[in-house]
Amino acid sequence: MTGRFLKFFSPFVRIMPEIKQPQREVQFKEKLLWTVVVLIVYLIMSNIPLYGVTSADTTDYYYWLRVILASQKGTLTELGIGPIVTAGLIMQLLLGSKIIKVDMSDPYDRSMFSGAQKVFAMFLTVLNIGAYLAGGAFGELTIANATFVFLQLLFAGVIIILLDEILQKGWGIGSGVSLFIATGVAGQIVWNLFSFIEADDGVARGVVIGFIQALGDPTYDISQFFFRANRLPSIFGGLTTLAIFLVVIWFESTRIEIPLAYKGYRGFKGKYPMKLLYVSNIPVILVNALYANFLFFGQILAGPTSGLRGQGFDFLINLIGRFDYVDAGGTTGNYLVPNYGLLYYLTPPQGLEQLLADPLRAIIYLIFFIFLCVMLGRVWVDVSGLAPRDIAQQIIDSGMQIPGFRSSDKIIERILKRYIPTLVIINGIIIAVMSFFADSLGALTSGTGLLIAIGIVHQYSESLAKEMAAMQYPGMRSFLGMD
Repeated sequence: MTGRFLKFFSPFVRIMPEIKQPQREVQFKEKLLWTVVVLIVYLIMSNIPLYGVTSADTTDYYYWLRVILASQKGTLTELGIGPIVTAGLIMQLLLGSKIIKVDMSDPYDRSMFSGAQKVFAMFLTVLNIGAYLAGGAFGELTIANATFVFLQLLFAGVIIILLDEILQKGWGIGSGVSLFIATGVAGQIVWNLFSFIEADDGVARGVVIGFIQALGDPTYDISQFFFRANRLPSIFGGLTTLAIFLVVIWFESTRIEIPLAYKGYRGFKGKYPMKLLYVSNIPVILVNALYANFLFFGQILAGPTSGLRGQGFDFLINLIGRFDYVDAGGTTGNYLVPNYGLLYYLTPPQGLEQLLADPLRAIIYLIFFIFLCVMLGRVWVDVSGLAPRDIAQQIIDSGMQIPGFRSSDKIIERILKRYIPTLVIINGIIIAVMSFFADSLGALTSGTGLLIAIGIVHQYSESLAKEMAAMQYPGMRSFLGMD
């Protein structure tokens, strides 16, 4: 029976534009084509500037999280995937905490839950646009310009939600959220490796191009290129990126295997593999969606231009955060850097200089980050069908059992509880620590973005392998869990 929460959203779900589920089997080549089309549309939107906005007058409230939110400042993708991820986070938390009642085994409830999540994403899009305009993120705008900017971002928000839905509904491979994040991270790494634009130290910003130029310049101290100042890409950052990539791939490939046997056929055995990174990069995405909203609204409430300042509440506002303006360079406006308050401790130290300058901040941030990754990882396991009870039921339904134990979902669940909660904790600790060190050691992109992208690339490689195997051997579709 559908709960009151879903019934409330029902009228809005009906009027929302929707991508229909494919009524036929979508071939691998067609999925690949749709995936490429979705990516191209998103990249085109990321390069279309907002009409009526002067970049030099803007304040970038999402500066630290652009890569993770797959957004580009001053373009149609200004908000990126932020509303989608935030809506998913809130809905999953409501479901996991039993605040709302949804029977995920009921197709109607499941479709209504997805529809409600899409409606909520639209609501958050409108809320973020309104906050952007009210907070002066686009500078001083006339009423006509502000209205036009609002309509542009609202239209872009609908398109981004539908692009993600195209892939989610099975027309493409993976999800739009994952695809856009991975593309943004890959683009930033390529930019930091091969950019020809001259940096403050007199050579190109890109590590490869800059290193070649430094070798040809007898006046340049090549040892300075190993650690470059002002957070410029360096050889050490490139080595850090490569090391983290290899370590995360190793963790992704490490598994714990539980032996299984078919109940009806003696001698037929199998294994149920559980990755060491049991929930992969999902906790990092959820935590950063949470951080993004804290930072965004915190900058509006406690920023230098906040209307609350000078009203006698400055002490309390400073507890939220105190910020410095930093010029982004050229005509790209500026961004805010927290130097005090709660938001200061919710942002990681960027580079070794900041890490050594305030190690207490680094410790507090890491403790918060690990705690949130573990807790949100546990919530995700409960609501995504990865909990011991769900896996136990899947094993029973597949006609298998654990050798030496009675064929009972309760017994299998008890055995799985020895492993899964521990794996979730280990998963949270590993990804939080790896993200922290990637940021602190100056990797070629955001540490969190790098971890997310590596996990996404690994998942895409597995999905592509499954799709190609199913294309060659159609009878394996059910075995691969694709039907």
